[in-house]
Amino acid sequence: MHALTGEFLDALRTAVGAAHVATGEAVALLDVGWNPHNLDAGVVVSPASTQEVAAVVRLCAQHGVPLVPQAGRTGLVGGSISHPGEIVLSLLRLNHVEAIDPQERVAVVGAGCTLQALQDAAAVHQLEPGIDLAARGSATLGGMVSTNAGGVMAFRNGVMRHRVLGLEAVLPDGSVFHDLTRVVKNSAGYDLKHLFIGAEGTLGVVTRVVVKLDPLPQATATALFGLPSVEATLDVIALALQAKAGHLRAAEALWRDFMQLNAQALHWSQEGFSLDQPIFLLLKLGGADEAALQAAFEQLFESTLARYPSSTGIIASSQRQETELWHLREDTDIVYRAYPQAPSFDVSVPLSRIPAYVAQVQAELAALDATLQPFIFGHLADGNLHIILNVRGPVAPERAQAVEHILYRHLQALGGSFSAEHGVGSKRIGAMNDTTNATKLAVMAQVKRLLDPQGLMNPGKVFQA
Repeated sequence: MHALTGEFLDALRTAVGAAHVATGEAVALLDVGWNPHNLDAGVVVSPASTQEVAAVVRLCAQHGVPLVPQAGRTGLVGGSISHPGEIVLSLLRLNHVEAIDPQERVAVVGAGCTLQALQDAAAVHQLEPGIDLAARGSATLGGMVSTNAGGVMAFRNGVMRHRVLGLEAVLPDGSVFHDLTRVVKNSAGYDLKHLFIGAEGTLGVVTRVVVKLDPLPQATATALFGLPSVEATLDVIALALQAKAGHLRAAEALWRDFMQLNAQALHWSQEGFSLDQPIFLLLKLGGADEAALQAAFEQLFESTLARYPSSTGIIASSQRQETELWHLREDTDIVYRAYPQAPSFDVSVPLSRIPAYVAQVQAELAALDATLQPFIFGHLADGNLHIILNVRGPVAPERAQAVEHILYRHLQALGGSFSAEHGVGSKRIGAMNDTTNATKLAVMAQVKRLLDPQGLMNPGKVFQA
């Protein structure tokens, strides 16, 4: 750590305007986000354009000052924590939806634009970005690109990597990588935008993004099924994918403990619908006609009952009821209110291996500590499971290591991932080193040294170079 000089701070003020360089008490007034250490740098610089970002990055390179890109500060793996001697580079002023072309079905947005803002702007043209997250109101497109975010529609539309047509980024030397391609077909050499997607700001600062849009369905319908097993849940998802009316937009699994906790906190209940099923499946269909979608769910439930007679189900009959059902899945803050700083994990498992994986994790956690009954939920159609321990954090390092060993040790062999959509950040570097092919790590280190020889871009994140 070294102190930031007055000369450097004055140069920052000249580059972006004095009102947009926050220090001291001004930083204390800002929203720190999910991690209490996000603003520990004590200096927050907020440029308003790619040119201003480039000017700030050049100053950091000249003075040897590390920088930490931030936007919505919704990350869960410490990917935006900062330290004294660094600066925070906030992209929240780059928040514009610059253009939407309804004929091309393309949007150009600033990195600080929230997902909700893009969804609202696209909906005017009956379009959507094809990706959705519970944190849509605060998660920004730049952050979603940098973590290769996934969400509830990934099984159908892919993750952020599949939604980005082009992007603009400022490199560690202050030069601008400009590739705002607006077409799907592009075989012109190396597709370098993928270096920045999922890099978590360690190779450059994403400033603008071109996002592919899809037609917004005219109607949606939601149903909640209570099912006897994970195997049954996967079977019902397969049936839902074959629905004759509309298309499956979401398939979210809620294990019993998670469902019961959220239902109690939200004061939710439905007459005749038991909360004692082992697992619950929240489904959404999209299509042209709501009545047809409702009928498709009725047919799906009939097929489900024929296969699994103990199943239960609710088909939302109004927008209000649909919203209430989705709150059961999306209000994950309830767990953290019950267990502050609870350790959370975000894994991907091939669909065929999920039943055995969940059973193994639950058994081994119980063997480690009989009181451990993790809350499990997630995007079951793509194999993404969120696992939150029912303990207050932080936990002792040796206990955390034992838990990670249980969760991660088989994932590489299974063809899964220890980080499905939250990124690596600073919390998962150990898992990255333990589960990643040595050659891949070596190539990553070479790319990092080539683009960021001073190691100034979001230091201490993703892996140890």
